Amino acid sequence: MDKLTKEKMMKLTKPFDKCPVCEGVLEEKEVEKLLRGGVNTAIIMVRAEVCLRCGERLYSQETVRLFEKIRRKLERRDVAGFEQIGQSYQVRASDSV
Repeated sequence: MDKLTKEKMMKLTKPFDKCPVCEGVLEEKEVEKLLRGGVNTAIIMVRAEVCLRCGERLYSQETVRLFEKIRRKLERRDVAGFEQIGQSYQVRASDSV
């Protein structure tokens, strides 16, 4: 594959050359994403383009669809296949110790 074809392919798979927020450099990294659905929360590790200047994260359409699916399952409390790793608590600032 020639250089021009590779560049075209990269533009098809990466919609942004630079961060759309601050024009910083983007680097693909594995990141932790916290998802909430109703009163339930899930943590997932995914790949994202991360701005090295401002920290903005850009996710693929496939990853965003996965987030939506997990949120819907959390809202329905359909957590079969999810690993329970702890419990969550709500603390009001006025009640804190």
